[in-house]
Amino acid sequence: MTALGRPRSLQGRLLALVLAAVVLIWLVTALVTWLDVRHEIDELLDDHLAQAAALLVVQQAQDTEESETHNYIDVPMLHGHKSRVAFQVFHKNRLEMHSADAPEQPMHEAGKSFRAGFYTVNMDGINWRVFSAYGAEQDVQVYVGELIESRSEIVWAVLRNMIWPMALALPLLALALWWAVSRGLVPLRRLGDVLTERPANVMEPLVLDGAPAEIAPIVQALNSLLARIGGLMETERRFTADAAHELRTPIAAIRAQAQVAMSEADPALRRHALQGTLEGCDRATRLVAQLLTLSRLEIASATVMAAVDLRALAQQAVGDVAPKAIAKNQHIEFDATEPCSIPGNETLLAVLVRNLVDNAVRYSPPGARVTVAVQQQGGQVTLTVEDSGPGLAEADRQRLGERFFRVPGSAESGSGLGWSIVQRIAAVHGLVVQVAPSATLGGLAVRVQAPAPANFVTC
Repeated sequence: MTALGRPRSLQGRLLALVLAAVVLIWLVTALVTWLDVRHEIDELLDDHLAQAAALLVVQQAQDTEESETHNYIDVPMLHGHKSRVAFQVFHKNRLEMHSADAPEQPMHEAGKSFRAGFYTVNMDGINWRVFSAYGAEQDVQVYVGELIESRSEIVWAVLRNMIWPMALALPLLALALWWAVSRGLVPLRRLGDVLTERPANVMEPLVLDGAPAEIAPIVQALNSLLARIGGLMETERRFTADAAHELRTPIAAIRAQAQVAMSEADPALRRHALQGTLEGCDRATRLVAQLLTLSRLEIASATVMAAVDLRALAQQAVGDVAPKAIAKNQHIEFDATEPCSIPGNETLLAVLVRNLVDNAVRYSPPGARVTVAVQQQGGQVTLTVEDSGPGLAEADRQRLGERFFRVPGSAESGSGLGWSIVQRIAAVHGLVVQVAPSATLGGLAVRVQAPAPANFVTC
């Protein structure tokens, strides 16, 4: 975001970065070209100086007459750099021949003796590139010099011919880059338009025809997000509908019992009505707890797993329902000799075990027998809950897990959500739940198995 709170343009950033890279590369190329051209021109002109010196040596050797006065040669106007090249021929330290624009003193470093080869000297504030050589005899020295300034002008003239076309092409290149970047971002803008125009309640997957490979992961991620949001919204709608549907009954019952208690003069009847009110409150509390548990299970994306002792959970569940079983004159047994650990979430597994044991006690008649066992068989841990109650018909067993399904004719209160919670917890943990008639007690037998291979399984 900018300082004014407006989002920065991706197109502008891409264009600025590409143009900056192009200009930088262009400048580096110009610098490298300048250095290379300077080197090549120096070598070429140095060769010309050496050739000119060689011609002067030959000419001086052929000149058999010695003159008492110095001569100079006016080089014809053959090119634009005539006045920037000079030569000198000294014989016995006397200037015998020179060009019209050559200085009088020898063109070598001041205070130093003559040496053959290339060097740069400054004479009267002017820099010269000089090549010196001996003549046919050692008492003859030949100097050929060229202004350094002329070489720089040649280099800049070459560079100007190269740089101006490139500089003029930069605006056209910027326009081409703007068009290319703008065209490349069309799918992204189209995706933004599709999302802007889409209604808030539509969770269907996005379809973007012709999307490039770089946009496809974004579309896939958005579709995955829409699917999760849709699932959460559906869960919320279902929870709201379930709560509204199921809470109506206990609330109506509580209201009816409260009205009876208010209008009843007989203390015994009033107490009975108040007791019914409390039971209705307990039923509503259980229902809300079951609904919240089921809702949390449906919206949970991940469950933290750890080693959980299934025997300890079953023992705790038996202890919790024992008072209810004793009140119904039921006989409840617990069979587990050693700790048996499986991977899972302790809170959720405790809810699963408590629901199964509570159902066996709740829906079994007075005097019934209930057994709870935890054991290891073939590398698997199995929780078994059996009762001697009336059992369930095959059709009713097939419907177990449906929300709010209750066996017709049951006198016990319930919400019909217990089995939905059991199956959802089992699915989260990868457990296998089997329901069948009990071969030993004649009622219902429920087996929960941790499937092989079961990591963490220890008994």
